Amino acid sequence: MINVILSGGVGSRLWPLSRKSRPKQYIPLFNQKSLFQLCAERNSGLASKVTVVGNVENYLLSQACLDAAGIQSYTEIVEAAPRNTAAAIAFAAFAAQPEELMLVCPSDHVIADPDGYRKAVEAAADLASQGYLVTFGVVPTKAETGYGYIEFEGNNVKSFREKPSFKDAQEYVSSGAFLWNSGMFCFQAGVYLEELKKYEPALYEAAVRAWEKRNGAELPAEETMQIPSQSIDYAVMERSDKIKVVPASFGWSDLGSFESIWEYFEKENEKGNFFNNNMVLGMDKHVEFLGVENLILVNTEDALLVLPKSVSQDVKKIYERLEQEKPGLLA
Repeated sequence: MINVILSGGVGSRLWPLSRKSRPKQYIPLFNQKSLFQLCAERNSGLASKVTVVGNVENYLLSQACLDAAGIQSYTEIVEAAPRNTAAAIAFAAFAAQPEELMLVCPSDHVIADPDGYRKAVEAAADLASQGYLVTFGVVPTKAETGYGYIEFEGNNVKSFREKPSFKDAQEYVSSGAFLWNSGMFCFQAGVYLEELKKYEPALYEAAVRAWEKRNGAELPAEETMQIPSQSIDYAVMERSDKIKVVPASFGWSDLGSFESIWEYFEKENEKGNFFNNNMVLGMDKHVEFLGVENLILVNTEDALLVLPKSVSQDVKKIYERLEQEKPGLLA
């Protein structure tokens, strides 16, 4: 099995902690370890090979994390520009043998139950060996509007649902018929490429052209920009008839918002970040809160963010506004 680590995200909902020069997966928030390093270590006992798909802005950060994880041998693929997950996974598949299993993992997720995770991977590998494209569906613990959902029955996928309203999310969770879409996958390299070529031939051919023009680990800029930017969900998973899902409960979170970081630190009993039911990140000064609760204070050298925990998903709107008004604060 090959552990394919995807490292292209920017973590816009975690600004100002996450920046373009150091996205969230590289921030050493977890006992001086980053999410990327934790991902590499977690899968080192499950996969015999590692392939990292990154880009020109972060590949050196990935190398440093792999070194910290004690992983010296790996395949590196450096995209000239991000073209979303369908193409990124295709490049990893081009670098593999058709029959090899690929365990595809975003580098910015946290998993709390190693044994539960191992069992889920083993179940997924068994299905993938039979020629299925397997996605990991996480049993939801609350009505979450920041995740996509998978309607399922056993290992069969009935439908994929976009990020829902809170009302719809409540209905999904109470029904017991839906899972969170984790964005993690397992399949044979050749099966994925066959399905990509079948459903998105233009994307497949453009990815082939870029791959053939690569220079060592680096992909060319001109050919890369000709690849349609599509997620694996839109390009393949929502259209293929070879899809299976493994329902799993292994303490998963994509830590995509400050609220999810709050919940993670709360479960791990990280009391050093909490003051009178408020959370502080990145502040060395003594902080006091008076008469307020459920606030998050995020401090960096050049920016300060204060928000109620309940609006964590909206930080992305600040990021998008700053892209136009003050892009230097995103660097």
